Amino acid sequence: MCGKSEDEVDRGSDGVDYEYNKYGSKLKFDPEFTGPQKSRSCTDILCFAIFVVFLVAWAGVAIFAYKHGSPERLVFPTDSLGQRCGIDESVKNKPHLLFFDLSKCAKPAVIVTGCPTPQICVEKCPTQDFFSGLYLENLGSFNPVEVQSQLVCWYGFKKESIRTVDQLKTAIEQQRCSPWYLKSESIAGRCLPYYLTAIEDQGQSKLKYEMKGISGTLNVTVEELHNATRFLAALSSAQEFGEMMLQDLTKVWPYVLVGLAVAMIVCLVFILLMRWLAGVMVWLSIVGVLGLLSFVIYLCYSQYAKLAAMKNPSEPTPKDLSISGKELLQLNLNEIFKVNFKSYLTKKETWMVFLIIAASILAIIVLILIFLRNRIRIAIELIREASKAVGSVTSTLFFPIVPWLIQLLALAWGLSVALYLASSGTAEYRVTGVNKDCRCDHEYKPGDVCILEEFNEHCTNLKTSDVSCGCQFFAHRTDNYVSWLQAFNLFGTLWLLFFISALGEMVLAGVFGAWYWTWNKAKGLPFFALTESIWRAFRYHVGTLAFGSLLIAICRFIRIMLEYIHHKLKKRDNKFVQCLLCCLRCCFWCLEKFLRFLNRNAYVMCAVHGTNFCRSAKDAFNLLMRNIVRVVVIDKVTDFLLFLGKILIVAGMGVLSYYVFGHQSQELDNHLPELNYFFLPIIIIAAGTYFIATVFFGVYAMAVDTLFLCFLEDGERNDGSSEKPYFMSKNLMKILGKKNQFREADTK
Repeated sequence: MCGKSEDEVDRGSDGVDYEYNKYGSKLKFDPEFTGPQKSRSCTDILCFAIFVVFLVAWAGVAIFAYKHGSPERLVFPTDSLGQRCGIDESVKNKPHLLFFDLSKCAKPAVIVTGCPTPQICVEKCPTQDFFSGLYLENLGSFNPVEVQSQLVCWYGFKKESIRTVDQLKTAIEQQRCSPWYLKSESIAGRCLPYYLTAIEDQGQSKLKYEMKGISGTLNVTVEELHNATRFLAALSSAQEFGEMMLQDLTKVWPYVLVGLAVAMIVCLVFILLMRWLAGVMVWLSIVGVLGLLSFVIYLCYSQYAKLAAMKNPSEPTPKDLSISGKELLQLNLNEIFKVNFKSYLTKKETWMVFLIIAASILAIIVLILIFLRNRIRIAIELIREASKAVGSVTSTLFFPIVPWLIQLLALAWGLSVALYLASSGTAEYRVTGVNKDCRCDHEYKPGDVCILEEFNEHCTNLKTSDVSCGCQFFAHRTDNYVSWLQAFNLFGTLWLLFFISALGEMVLAGVFGAWYWTWNKAKGLPFFALTESIWRAFRYHVGTLAFGSLLIAICRFIRIMLEYIHHKLKKRDNKFVQCLLCCLRCCFWCLEKFLRFLNRNAYVMCAVHGTNFCRSAKDAFNLLMRNIVRVVVIDKVTDFLLFLGKILIVAGMGVLSYYVFGHQSQELDNHLPELNYFFLPIIIIAAGTYFIATVFFGVYAMAVDTLFLCFLEDGERNDGSSEKPYFMSKNLMKILGKKNQFREADTK
């Protein structure tokens, strides 16, 4: 070895020299090590304590949210006082919600946070247009009786008090009356414009009005009003879409269940065959994916050639500036799908993009297979070993369903707390004015925040027609600290989700680690091997799981914050900031991927040796770095092959579902119910198949990672002699050019 000692260099069967000094010393033989440690102590107790304290604090946030929040305000038409229009007693006869300034709703967040403008319940939506600017800008057109009949004002406000232009201006500035509204119709209980007319003004489409022979423009762009109505109408469209999907599900659910059952059977058969025909199934996955991509390329090219041969392909025409509010608001998701998606499919450029993407993926896969063709043989053997490990404890195949269901509960918990926090807050009142006709025994200034009951106690309005004395509603306010509670809740949701995922990984690692270090694998593991692994994880290593999941949660939280900042600043034309954010997002994405890889292997070391997180991560990292080439060419190739198998099953079930529900067979159509959305069962079956395949293949991936780490440790601790025999199987030793030097190895 050119003068190098055995501790410095080890030449594997693949002709690669593995150095040991840089990343720690080679593991030494330990005659007492026979698998997962039986006697172990609790690890990372401090992290466990922090995790418990955090959960208690999170529970406090949830109690606050449930006490002060009301998600019904986000779903039902609810005025600024929290009264549900047409439901609560005080507004029983007012089922519609009217917005004082609809342009304030031109943000997607209004679906969750509400629209930041006064909102009141009304008996019916406006049947005509009203613009206060007409009277404020044209003093000669002011008619008190006419204005009073058209005004929409806050509860209890006496419109008869508006006798002059100044009083009208004051009432609008104090948000006691709506400055403008349009002829509207009720959409999901909300008054939204029926028809909009736009004109071009300095490059923007401004809202045009015409009343009493006088025309003008409102300081609201059509885009703003378009967005406002679209975001609010999303509630109606979503409701309609949900009802139609529910109708389809009631008709088609037996067929969906059959499809999911077929998917589960296919996955089980695929996995069972992998135990005895691992090589055949792996190559079948490879050939199947290559064939599928080739077919996609052929299909894309055919469509491209067909559209390219057309002389006048249909092109979408730009919309006129006159916008039909009714058509816009009643546009449901099915029509959006048809208009947008199908319009793209009529363009040859779309199919060219699909063709390039499919061809690129095919080329990448082919190149990977060519360069790693010799490593696939070792990867197949590792998959065969994983099949044996999974087969020895069949319950591991279904165990991931449990943490997945717990994750769903955790996610539902986090979302519910977020909704209640978003709907928390109180109505804010402010002093509208104090003059000689407003007698108060307490000093108030116009604009001060006031409490209605206290104001009425301290002040008396001597002139009831005066609009400048009173404590009137200003806006529905959410306390500033609620945003911090939302961030706390988001972080808690992330931490809990990653903790549950880590728990599942450590439990499986404990089972497969025990299988690898069992000498006589023919006898298998004890019946309660999975239960024992669960007990060890909960009894000793909750702190370690909390530590590892905390690192991932912090990294993901930072990524979310960066995405939020990017969303806020993307309209700013600052190339330096955009470049900086792009680099940060990329760096933290890579960091999260590295941490997830490191954590996964740290959990394996912890499950086997019972060490804390830092020690486990260090040992796993050093072991992997001492065998970095094997990690790349064996472990990652194995993951890639399992991924191809999963994609093949999902794609196969998707194609089969499309053939059944996509009106491809007249005979099948005669036996199937008519659906509003034919793609609904296809999506459900494809998504369900992906979940089922992810559960089964996820167990295999964890088995492969665990066995691979144990295999590397086995290769360092032992040398195949009678004193230090290998624990790996005969086939794996044969491929790697290793062997045990006594016959007992043949019993494995």
